[in-house]
Amino acid sequence: MTTYSGTDEFEGARFIRASFKGATVRFSDVSGMTMRGVDVDGLDIDSHDLFFGSLLVNGVDVVPFVDAELNRQFPGRELQKAQTPEGLREGWVAVQAAWQETVAGTPPDLVDAQVEDEWSLAQTLRHLVLATDAWLGGAILGVEQPFHEIGQVFTGAAEMGFDMSIFRADPPTYDEVLAVRAQRQLLLTDFLETVTPEQLAEERKDPWGGDWRPTVGDCVRVILEEEWAHLRYIRRDLARISAG
Repeated sequence: MTTYSGTDEFEGARFIRASFKGATVRFSDVSGMTMRGVDVDGLDIDSHDLFFGSLLVNGVDVVPFVDAELNRQFPGRELQKAQTPEGLREGWVAVQAAWQETVAGTPPDLVDAQVEDEWSLAQTLRHLVLATDAWLGGAILGVEQPFHEIGQVFTGAAEMGFDMSIFRADPPTYDEVLAVRAQRQLLLTDFLETVTPEQLAEERKDPWGGDWRPTVGDCVRVILEEEWAHLRYIRRDLARISAG
């Protein structure tokens, strides 16, 4: 199987009567791509940024339909866009209850199981530790070095100049992951208990060094989006593993 990595040679290209059957595209830019007269049976698209744009299928933008269906499948997910302290608190309770169901229902022999290059349950929980550290510890609370050493860093962090020496090389035990995860969950729970509308409107810096100037409310919403997105990913993968 041929692998193309870090290339822009296909930008603006035209593929006529070409076969991409069984191909995999990961961490790539396909924005503005046009497909006409194509066979898409079984086409599987997964985009974390889907809801920031449009996806046209036969002239219909399907993004609102996907969003509504995911809200149906994951009750409480719609609250990731909440603007009030009460809404954000309710959304946090909902996603934590959903996570507890998944963690408690996963057999011990599957916590490190992976589907292809996707993260395992243990790795996913470590990434959520990282997300909480970045957006609560770093952005909202202004901690100079907010990251726990067991955090799971996203793909491309090293290329962005992120200091990878913060994180230890040997993987933690699952019990350690659960303990750190629970501590981070409690930090956000405590913060949301007392946050006010005025505090939610305060401006902060992007913890990843971007130009975006999020509000405190934006930072909490990013955490909620991360929680729901990765819950969907891991439930998808665990179902595939269980199905053999």
